[in-house]
Amino acid sequence: MVKLSDNYVQNRDAFELAGVKVPSYDHETVVTRGLQNPRWIHFGGGNLFRAFHAAIANDLIEQGELDSGLIVVDTFSKEVVENVYHRNNNQVLRVVTKSDGSLDKQVFGSISDAVFDSAEAQNPELVQAFENRSLQIVTFSITEKGYALTDSQGELISTVQSDLANGPENPVNNIARLVSLLWRRFNNGAYPLALLSTDNFSQNGDRLKAVVLRVARAWLANGFVNQKFVDYLSDANQVSFPLSMIDRITPNPSARVSKQLLADGISGMEMFKASYGAMLASFANTEETHYLVVEDAFPNGRPALEKAGVIVTDRDTVNDVDEMKVTTSLNPLHTALALYGSILGNKSISEEMKNPDLVGLIKQIGYVEGLPVVKDPKVINPKKFIDEVVEKRLPNPYIPDTPQRIATDTSQKLAVRYGVTIQHYLDSATLDVTKLKFIPLTIAVWFRYLLAVDDDGETFEPSPDPQLSYLQEQLEGISLGFNGDLAEIVNPILMNKTLFGVDLVEAGLSEKIVTYLQEMLAGKGAVAKTLHKKLAEV
Repeated sequence: MVKLSDNYVQNRDAFELAGVKVPSYDHETVVTRGLQNPRWIHFGGGNLFRAFHAAIANDLIEQGELDSGLIVVDTFSKEVVENVYHRNNNQVLRVVTKSDGSLDKQVFGSISDAVFDSAEAQNPELVQAFENRSLQIVTFSITEKGYALTDSQGELISTVQSDLANGPENPVNNIARLVSLLWRRFNNGAYPLALLSTDNFSQNGDRLKAVVLRVARAWLANGFVNQKFVDYLSDANQVSFPLSMIDRITPNPSARVSKQLLADGISGMEMFKASYGAMLASFANTEETHYLVVEDAFPNGRPALEKAGVIVTDRDTVNDVDEMKVTTSLNPLHTALALYGSILGNKSISEEMKNPDLVGLIKQIGYVEGLPVVKDPKVINPKKFIDEVVEKRLPNPYIPDTPQRIATDTSQKLAVRYGVTIQHYLDSATLDVTKLKFIPLTIAVWFRYLLAVDDDGETFEPSPDPQLSYLQEQLEGISLGFNGDLAEIVNPILMNKTLFGVDLVEAGLSEKIVTYLQEMLAGKGAVAKTLHKKLAEV
């Protein structure tokens, strides 16, 4: 048996016997250089980082384009730092699950250290790294929630209120802690730095800049920092906030992968439950297909990211790629499958792709309704991207992704995933928004999903969503067989531009959505029957 924590150079034969590719470079040398002269810090120690960012750094080190390891920071779970990183000597095992069932296993030694940083345990190593002139990039994969300073009502979260009142000494909120580290960097040389969000939402760099400046300006108003610090953060030649588009499905650890790794002779690959309920593992399983498109804005220089497969380009191209992905070619398809899968009782996305009606649905949303409004970003072909999604990525049975995971926070996603396309139709001189059928059908399915009753008439628990309770209150009284005035209940919600990005009543789509929803309320099996009927009409 071989352990992930073993020295992979000295134990190369044992790793190879287990079918694991290992680096050619010495891990300890990379570790030392990364701590003495850090160039790259990453916030968010989850599966995506280990499957993607650590791989990029590994490729660059192998090519001699990066001479030091990353410091990865987790602000949520000390258990992740201790049991996923430190227990394994900060070495990472990534498993690519291919559509033929084979596993591509690779160890990365590209991490110098993993640190836990919180108000209870401020990490001196992290402070020192931020003060070091050598630091070029700070990347983030902390999910969209990690950027929130306000609640669903737009009010400052209580911890943020406290942090703004108390200053940069030892704040609690993650963004406030980041700004406090930037304050330390400013006071120790004001060296340039790129803050690169790689979280999966549009204009991610702009969002990061906005929340960083909001904290800094509040501290300026309260007398904790000076104007020069705010100017430093506002100057793109000093501190940049590049946009990015990231795409790699990296679900929770797979029991199948765990079992196979143990059978291959790698010890310590059992999955385990964290105290907060999540399943953790010493490996990260992911899909083969991946994209990272980044705006080239790095005031303190950068490694040659393009040599590790990153598309480095201009700001407009990143925006075009991002819009292609999140509004037409992947995310809208994913959300449609998530909603239908939850109602139809599916337990995996790949299982749904065996249903010809669901495949027909996402083809209509992607190819027929989405592609006509896509601006070709040139660096990725939109039609080929959808081909890959429909034919290879979503059907892969070895990516254990679930409709329930994808359905999380759907109310926060509708405006981008469907509203943008609807607005393009409204703005077009040649396209007729009233001809849309399957985007309105998906919106109707979302209302049906909010009732928390599946297509067999049984109750189910919808995925977490900040607007769930409110929306369910608005829909109270609607049930299978409902014969009341559905439009009277639904139209006020359809008019909500915050939810949908557009007023769907004003857009002329409300009558169609209400009609579809009425059909899906006819009784058991009505959701599947309505979809089949609409596809037959095409």
